[in-house]
Amino acid sequence: MGLNFSDRHVVVTGGTGALGTAVVQQLLDAGATCHVSCIKPEELERFEFKAHPKVKVQTGVELTDEKMVESFYAKFGAGMPLWASINVAGGFAMAAADTVSKADFVSMMQGNALSCFLCCRESVRKMKGVGGRIVNVAARPGIMPELGAGMVPYTTSKAAVAAITQSLAAEVAGQRIWVNAVVPSIMDTRANRAAMPSADHSKWPKLDEVAATIVFLASPENKVTRGALVPVYGKS
Repeated sequence: MGLNFSDRHVVVTGGTGALGTAVVQQLLDAGATCHVSCIKPEELERFEFKAHPKVKVQTGVELTDEKMVESFYAKFGAGMPLWASINVAGGFAMAAADTVSKADFVSMMQGNALSCFLCCRESVRKMKGVGGRIVNVAARPGIMPELGAGMVPYTTSKAAVAAITQSLAAEVAGQRIWVNAVVPSIMDTRANRAAMPSADHSKWPKLDEVAATIVFLASPENKVTRGALVPVYGKS
């Protein structure tokens, strides 16, 4: 089934990162106009779509800053309706719980859970009356916390993303706004291969595979799926 995003505007937060770039690629192939936030200059330097005519990159968007998020979404309205928001941006950290400071914990909660909530909130404000799609990115430890040893703040923050997804999905279903999340295991990225050189990389889900699931959930062809936490584990 071909996906059709022609004349549709889609936000991709963190769209210059590894997974975000794969998502943008597939959205462009389907005809979307992508509005990409970027906070890391080094990601923008290697972002292959930064000069694409249907990619609008906005740098310096701190997604934990309420006013910045409001400003980022302010462009959307009757003249340029927002169809979908794909909230990829987030962070990861590992540390034994007894070494984690309050600042460390708060930073992870803000970077993953708060940023997700603010982007979801602004998306709902723009989609009211017209419908749309929101796709978040949780993580396997977030729904299976026993896998979160050594990364309690990350696990907790991604559990919050899962809860935001399911509770918001129920709240806005009557407005024809479908909210879902993908739940990756360890994805096959250069950074993860470098960090775990001895792992069986063939079992990890590939970026384009995860992106394909995200793009379907964000598409007009997704007629019925909402409130889902969709596993994208590959063989792992």
